[in-house]
Amino acid sequence: MATRDLERARLAYEMGDTEESRLAHLVAHKHNEKHSAGGDFIKSFTYGGLDGILTTFSIVSGSIGSGLGLAVVVILGLSNVFSDGLAMAFGDYLSTKSEQEYQKSERARETWEVENSPEGEMMEMEELYKAKGMTEDDARQMTKILSRNKEAWVNVMMVEELGIMDENEDPVKNGLVTFFSFVIFGIFPLLPFLIGLAFSDVNPHTLFWYALGVTAIILFALGAIKTKVTGVNPFKSGAETLIIGSIASGVAYLIGWLLKPLTG
Repeated sequence: MATRDLERARLAYEMGDTEESRLAHLVAHKHNEKHSAGGDFIKSFTYGGLDGILTTFSIVSGSIGSGLGLAVVVILGLSNVFSDGLAMAFGDYLSTKSEQEYQKSERARETWEVENSPEGEMMEMEELYKAKGMTEDDARQMTKILSRNKEAWVNVMMVEELGIMDENEDPVKNGLVTFFSFVIFGIFPLLPFLIGLAFSDVNPHTLFWYALGVTAIILFALGAIKTKVTGVNPFKSGAETLIIGSIASGVAYLIGWLLKPLTG
């Protein structure tokens, strides 16, 4: 486990501050664990929220474009929020679980090979290091050092040979985070229409503009939050996400408008 404050180190890199980078690497391991306690699920939270608001607003856009009534917009929107939310949650759960099962099986195989064919594994490791630019002597020396500790040896082979990093994510928690994030953010484009149900003479097209404004703000915010995962500039990421959302909802509105004659 790295003895550094990863977020602080990233910020130092972005600022080009070598002193701050040095201090980030001196942070005690205990502090680092506390700092990153909520980081395990930020990916599921962010992408679940993005999918929720994008798909729901696209459905709203298509419905308004085709001239469907207020009640239909709400029904289609809410159906999407909960059904797609569940689908996303199960997908996140299954993908995380499958990945962990694959990692476990590959680790078991790699451990067996280290225990039963150490000479062959040492040759593989030497070739890997030489392929990275090491001299033959350095590669052999590095291999000898690592092979003294079986766990370290297996860890290195998992990464260097197979490109697999061990993950300790919880499939159930990931699925739950994805579901609730999808539902919470997916509700935002529907809020004006849900409020509009209380009024008999409200125009759905007027509500659409309110939904558009709310969605744009949330999309930009989620795009900025996404930088916790991607590490890019928050403003750039927010603007990019907003543009992608605009294109998706614009296409949905256009298709709804083109198919409007089918609604009678």
